[in-house]
Parts: sequence; C-alpha cells; structure tokens
Amino acid sequence: MPRFNNADERAAWTLAESLAERAGAMMTQAEKALETWRKGKELNRIRCARRGISASDAEIRWAETASAKNALSDNSFHVSLATMYFGAAAAHYSRAQYLRSHGDTGSAPPVIRPRPAVKQAR
Repeated sequence: MPRFNNADERAAWTLAESLAERAGAMMTQAEKALETWRKGKELNRIRCARRGISASDAEIRWAETASAKNALSDNSFHVSLATMYFGAAAAHYSRAQYLRSHGDTGSAPPVIRPRPAVKQAR
C-alpha cells in the first residue's frame, strides 16, 4: 500500500484500485464465456463426427446455434466492460500520480492567469 500525501490522492488511488478489480472480474467473466464457446464447439464437433458430418459442417452448425451466439456476445460484452473499467482505472491512477507530484495542493485546479494585453504595432 503506497503512502499518500493527502485525502484526494488516497481517494483517486482507492477508486482506481476498485475499478481495476471490477475490470479483472469482467475479464474473468469473458474468459468463462469464451471457454463455454470452446467446449460447446468441441462437443458439437464430436457429436457431428459420430453422425458422419464433416468438421467444417460441424463448425458451421455450431456457429449458428443460440448457445454459440450467446457465448460470443457475452464474451464481447464483458471484454468491452473490462476495457472501460481498465481505462477508468488508468485515468484515476494518473490523477493520483498528478496529485502526488504536485504536492499538498489538494484538488484545487492550477491557477490560470490571463495573458497580458498585446500591444499592437501601428
């Protein structure tokens, strides 16, 4: 556990850790969906081989089943969520690093000073 300089930095880091955990959970779900698809494909190939159906026809038949479509859509959905959560976690890790590198300034944004008026040549 890193040492924190202020509460905002701690909050950003904690939120990033939480989002990274969620992303990991989504990737686990995506892996389960992909494994379901692989097992179903293999079982379908074996079943079709017993009936004398070629491997390419078995693959085509498997691709058209609701189980295959559901497994692939679940995989795609969970990978998308994991990508979103990992992106959000990266943003919050960056925020925590920014707050650490800028000392004990808290969450106040940097001061923006107006530019001095430009004298125009005649």
